[in-house]
Amino acid sequence: MQALLQLFNRLGLARVAAMAVVALLTLGFLAFLIIRTSTPNYALLYSGLAMEDSSAIIEELQKQNIPYELRGDGDTILVPREQITQLRMSLASSGLPNHGQVGYEIFDSQSSLGATSFVQNINNVRALEGELARTIGSLNRIKSARVHLVLPERALFSREQKEPTASIVVSVRGELSGGEIRAIQHLTAAAIEGLTPARVAIVDDTGRLLASGSGNGPDDILSAETEERTLNVETRFRNRVEELLSNVVGVGRARVQVSAQLDLQNTTWTSESYDPNGQVVRSTQTRELANSSKAPADNAQVSVSTQLPGTPTDAANGASTEQGSTQEETTNYEISKTTETRRTDSGGIKRLSIAVVVDGTYSTDADGKLVYAARDQAELDQLTALVKSAVGFDENRGDLVQVTNLQFADQPATGPGTAAAGLFDFSREDLMNIAEMVVTLAIALALMLFVLRPLLRRVLTPEDKPLALPPQAQVPVPTVDEAGVVQPAPPWITDAVQESSKHSAAVKTVGELVTQNPHQAALVVRDWLSGSM
Repeated sequence: MQALLQLFNRLGLARVAAMAVVALLTLGFLAFLIIRTSTPNYALLYSGLAMEDSSAIIEELQKQNIPYELRGDGDTILVPREQITQLRMSLASSGLPNHGQVGYEIFDSQSSLGATSFVQNINNVRALEGELARTIGSLNRIKSARVHLVLPERALFSREQKEPTASIVVSVRGELSGGEIRAIQHLTAAAIEGLTPARVAIVDDTGRLLASGSGNGPDDILSAETEERTLNVETRFRNRVEELLSNVVGVGRARVQVSAQLDLQNTTWTSESYDPNGQVVRSTQTRELANSSKAPADNAQVSVSTQLPGTPTDAANGASTEQGSTQEETTNYEISKTTETRRTDSGGIKRLSIAVVVDGTYSTDADGKLVYAARDQAELDQLTALVKSAVGFDENRGDLVQVTNLQFADQPATGPGTAAAGLFDFSREDLMNIAEMVVTLAIALALMLFVLRPLLRRVLTPEDKPLALPPQAQVPVPTVDEAGVVQPAPPWITDAVQESSKHSAAVKTVGELVTQNPHQAALVVRDWLSGSM
């Protein structure tokens, strides 16, 4: 302790305080780095949870001794990043999360013994609503869904039957297309007996009506399908043309708009044609007739004997004989006939109108500024020919393609020869990690430059400077004259040397006496101390 106290006395209070501050700051910074390194990197497990799901998941995490963190109002749970996949699989095996909806597991937790038919019907409706909500919520664009079903019971001895209806509230990411809305309607209608897609109403979380569900839906659905089909055709042609032009004029340097008219009528016609030169004999029929008759004379007597055939008295009686023949021939011809039946389905392209605007070219002048230059007509004609070939241009149906060169309001962000965009694209998580590293490094540098460095400099700098002797007390340097003779020192120096020699001899003598008689020396020192006190 005495050595430690002597060290502190030699360093001084200011130096000791500075060293303590430096040690505390260094230890604090090292502790921060150790805690930050040992703290697990949390990532999102689930978000937008219902309170029931959040409570059940936290209880499961506590059972498994897994650290977690709650965000928001308790609807967001974060866990260590390396355990996310395992936890999701484990929770899925337990049926979590169920988004606050009850499915068919309601029948597993309840006993049907003693349950009335009313309760069973209510549970059945709840199970259907929960299962449909889970299925709809599993779609990519749907964050959550809530389903309400109205399943009317058929009254006894009643011929009229009320149709079931459904209403769905969805929370979406972005905006649903017409095809996705109809898919939800058909999905719901297929799961409920007797429900038609036209009786399904859909509303998003902003209160916007996506499907009315009024029941007068065939025409509305047909018009929506027509609009969706037209939009798909226009989008397909626009993407095709933009992809083609982006490789020629650059990405984002062309704007394409397509207007398509579709033939939405189903047409069926049948035509028959006959070839007059293609006659073929089908059948021939020939008939020949021969007859003979006798006419009696005017004065001949008519009796039975005269009328018998072969009577020799016929000629004698003056009778006349007539004979004749008839021949008929009928020929049937088969004329060649061609029957043609054609059917045209709806959806064919009736007319295409395509408008293309391309930007000019840019070059860098001596000052480093971009200079715009318009494209010549020959290049525009080549682009027009490319667009016509890409869309299947047909002049007979009235297609129109117009390619125009105009300067865009926004100039290219990168000049020629620069690196392509996207080389330094980072995710949000990467940016947060980089920012955290930069902040930590900046704090460490600031601590070293503005805290540790001044404190270390103060510690290492001597506290007291040696005092300079006055001019009269300084020992003169011996001088040598021209002859090489050393000049004698001043008299006071000689006297000081003599006094110092006497004092040293006296101290030596006292030391020898103390060594020889230590007991007596101790008694003398004790008497001195007692007298001084």
